[in-house]
Amino acid sequence: MEVVRQTFHIMLIGAAATLQITVISVAIGCMLGLVVGLSRLSKMRFLRLAATAYVDFFRGTPLLVQIFLVYYGLPQVLRDLQTYLMDSFNMPQILTQYALPVFLAAVISCSLNSAAYIAEIFRAGVQSIEKGQMEAARSLGMTAGQSMRYVILPQAVKRVIPPLGNEFIAMLKDTSLLSVIGFEELSRKGQLIAGQTYVAFPVWLTVAFLYLVMTFTFSRLVDYLERRLKTGD
Repeated sequence: MEVVRQTFHIMLIGAAATLQITVISVAIGCMLGLVVGLSRLSKMRFLRLAATAYVDFFRGTPLLVQIFLVYYGLPQVLRDLQTYLMDSFNMPQILTQYALPVFLAAVISCSLNSAAYIAEIFRAGVQSIEKGQMEAARSLGMTAGQSMRYVILPQAVKRVIPPLGNEFIAMLKDTSLLSVIGFEELSRKGQLIAGQTYVAFPVWLTVAFLYLVMTFTFSRLVDYLERRLKTGD
């Protein structure tokens, strides 16, 4: 336990990094997911197909593979694209370095993954609102956009709080996969400490405890918000 006492502050730094990447990714995921979710409900066939393809891809492939695609694959795509533009159109070289910073790759991959799940949450939330709500709003002279913004979405948000909380907790735990590209979140810190000290069980038990504290805290917060914003208020 002496090792845990001496390195606990390092684990707390890792826990802070885990929270940071989770908050940023879920926040971006909410914005992108709302757009994708509403696109899946659009009357425009192209938007529906594009949104469906996006959701199916990111929900149907492992987050670990998506992290590799972003961190290792995206720089290669950018390099090949710039080479093609320079050879075909004599465009000047814009990018000189193609490697993505670890933090940026972490944000991109986690945000894209989270957005796919949040899109389905928003879509289900909107569809759970009775159709008469839209008809009533339109009968008052509102446009379809105004009806969605002022009538449907406020009601849907109350209903999606619990699944959004679950997505936040799931993403918080899934950030441990970012250790494969060297992002020093909580699991990576634990891995480094255990590798340097050769003390595995107490270190990983402490890492597990810190994850438990974070997930338990946010689950209680979600329960509180659900009680305050429940549909029957």
